[in-house]
Amino acid sequence: MSRLAPQERAAVLLKDVFDLKVEEIAETLWTSVGAVNAALHRARGKLAESAADADVSEADSNAAAQRVPAPGVLDAFCQAFNARDLPRLTSLLLDTAAVEVVGTTTGHGLDSATKTILRGMLFGSERLARADTLGGIDPAYMRGVLPESPRAEMCLYRGEPVMLLWYNHQDGEAVRAINRVDIDGDRVAGIQNYFFNPDFLADVCTELGVPFRPNGYRFWLTGC
Repeated sequence: MSRLAPQERAAVLLKDVFDLKVEEIAETLWTSVGAVNAALHRARGKLAESAADADVSEADSNAAAQRVPAPGVLDAFCQAFNARDLPRLTSLLLDTAAVEVVGTTTGHGLDSATKTILRGMLFGSERLARADTLGGIDPAYMRGVLPESPRAEMCLYRGEPVMLLWYNHQDGEAVRAINRVDIDGDRVAGIQNYFFNPDFLADVCTELGVPFRPNGYRFWLTGC
């Protein structure tokens, strides 16, 4: 339970221990039903991982640890992301790092393009929430998104650490992007951001059992 965030811990206790209805939990926690469902998904996933870890022998644990590269770097990156600390994020990159929004654009090294992509990951939700007037993405994909920076959460997907980016909506959180992170030593060598990849997003989130919302396949510009 110590691995759970406060809202996740409260949600799973009220639901799975005290057997309250989701609506009752939402009222108790002063939040939405969607946010409670999302918290339950995350909590149960973490608890399942903990139970699986407890069953793994020491030898298997050592082998598994070798397959998950430099978790400290990933944790540091995730913490910097959630702190909206762009300079700290940039400092964790190798000078030769490639940061890619898969299918659209790539930045190489620590140039302005790379920083622009990272800034978009952090603060692009502000534009997404106003897509009907600012353009940049088809407004059909707004779907109640709030102009708040997404929250990054690391998890394992088929043995690979991936970063889920949770966007806040009027009816709760949902994953709208996934980052795959390549590590070289104690630095980040590459990031692949799957924002405009609805099929990949659906496959991963469905298997993980977390709510998600697509963003289409490309940037959308007025008149194109």
